[in-house]
Amino acid sequence: MNNLKILAVDDDPSTLSLLEKKLKKEGYEIETAGNGADAVRLISKYRFDVVLTDLMMPGGPDGIAVLEAAKERHGNTEVILITGYASVDNAVEAMKKGASDYLQKPINLEELFLRLEKICNLKTLVRDASDLREAMDVTEATASETIQELEIQVAMLQEKLQRIREVILK
Repeated sequence: MNNLKILAVDDDPSTLSLLEKKLKKEGYEIETAGNGADAVRLISKYRFDVVLTDLMMPGGPDGIAVLEAAKERHGNTEVILITGYASVDNAVEAMKKGASDYLQKPINLEELFLRLEKICNLKTLVRDASDLREAMDVTEATASETIQELEIQVAMLQEKLQRIREVILK
């Protein structure tokens, strides 16, 4: 079971239905939006790991606006833009604004699943690194406290030794 929460956005109902069906079959948790406005509303309410969005959507926010909303709301949301009108300029603009990838229609599902798996693996690595950093911080704090306690004990023992020396030398 994949642990990514995905929002799929497309104004084409058949593409949206195909994405929903195939992603659910692969075990992904998926929400859908038929236009950019609905997508932006969902992004403002919920956290998604990945947003798959059509680039060109009429009558409201387009894929770039959905990308910007996703990045503004949750900076670590990965956004994959999907379009039938691929151009180098669109791809460059999308990547500059934080898109993690760009796919052309018709969508090659195997390619999409590979990219989602890569994102899942990357998020797992980031989470593991964060857990390790937290464990290191706890270990460092504990070690620091232990060192302080040992320094206090050493100082007390040195003071006792000094008193013993004074008694013996008298």
